[in-house]
Amino acid sequence: MRDISRRGLLGAGLGAAAAIGVAGCSSSGGSDTGGAGPDKGAKGEKGADGAVKGNGPAKKDVRAIGDGSTADTGKQPHQPSAPVPLEPGQKPPQFVIFSWDGAGEVGNGLFPRFLELAREHDAKMTFFLSGLYLLPESKKTLYRPPNNPIGASDIGYLTDGHIKETLKGVREAWLDGHEIGTHFNGHFCGGSGSVGNWSPSQWQSEIDQSISFVTEWRTNTGWTDLDPLPFDYRKELVGGRTPCLLGQDNLLPTAKKLGWRYDASSPGGTQVWPTKRMDVWDLPLQGIPFPGHSFEVLSMDYNILANQSQNSTKGMPSRYPGWRNQATQSYLSGFQRAYETNRAPFYIGNHFEEWNGGIYMDAVEDALKHIAGKPDVRLVSFRQFVDWLDVQDPAVLAKLRTLEVGQAPEGGWNAFFKQA
Repeated sequence: MRDISRRGLLGAGLGAAAAIGVAGCSSSGGSDTGGAGPDKGAKGEKGADGAVKGNGPAKKDVRAIGDGSTADTGKQPHQPSAPVPLEPGQKPPQFVIFSWDGAGEVGNGLFPRFLELAREHDAKMTFFLSGLYLLPESKKTLYRPPNNPIGASDIGYLTDGHIKETLKGVREAWLDGHEIGTHFNGHFCGGSGSVGNWSPSQWQSEIDQSISFVTEWRTNTGWTDLDPLPFDYRKELVGGRTPCLLGQDNLLPTAKKLGWRYDASSPGGTQVWPTKRMDVWDLPLQGIPFPGHSFEVLSMDYNILANQSQNSTKGMPSRYPGWRNQATQSYLSGFQRAYETNRAPFYIGNHFEEWNGGIYMDAVEDALKHIAGKPDVRLVSFRQFVDWLDVQDPAVLAKLRTLEVGQAPEGGWNAFFKQA
């Protein structure tokens, strides 16, 4: 699972057109702009298993679903207040969405590290869970990946111990108010079995299987002494990100049929206000400044790595400090460009990986700490962001989309919205 070379991934800056859309994968403060800001209520105390007490409903309110792998526990805790439309002439908030592909805990402590960081800064995030991360390898024949052998997986399978840690992390994440999306299953990026070649019906099969692995982990593992995941995943799941940002065109018809509200699989975008494709919000990773280079880099840790150490996850240690600073400054430059100009939402993609000595984890932590708490900034999940989008006046959103990358509204926001 940990050998990234098996995945055939080719990260790149936006200056390298052939690899623009490829991304590697594996395992806010409130403001006066109204709505979609985080709930700063009490977080509660942690129990012996690390779950946060006081975040969920009383046990009498829990309704087991299916085999008890999941449960309906009511409204998700720690959600923002209901979003409201922008007032005439009002400056938009600066949304920043941190997301995690795979969202598996493999014993490196990264899942709990970033859950704690999010608590400290009133941030909400999106965790794109790979369904296979809840399926024991002993049950791998249950997985029937489209155009691939039964049980195949280009990211392997987690150990039983790591599945338990992942369950704990996902459970705690939802109770903290984060979103649980999907990164699908086997992560096939190359050859005839690539997700880029899948049909809408094959995407439907992949999604159905991913949901089954999440909602039937108790049956598949035989574990009866662990708490259920405290949400109905079929209702919770409203968006995802495909492996290596491939296959969106054929995924979208299925996403629309399922009622998904967004997709984050577009192979590279820019820092502008989003549009819908097939009635689904299209929220792509974005090109951002890459210090020291004339081209931009996709806003994901692996794509930065690919430009620094040529796809090697173990580059020259002597370069780590410089690379870490470059990654941090790239994120901050992307944020600052939007924050000071068109206020386009900013999306950052990550993996729970210690590539190049863990410098990308340090970089994203440094960036989040710098961004959090600034006026009008909202650190939200993708789901919370589309909640906000969906209550805005379509004419206002259309006007916002006229602003190009790095373009501030001429004459200020009030004048901008008054223009015909």
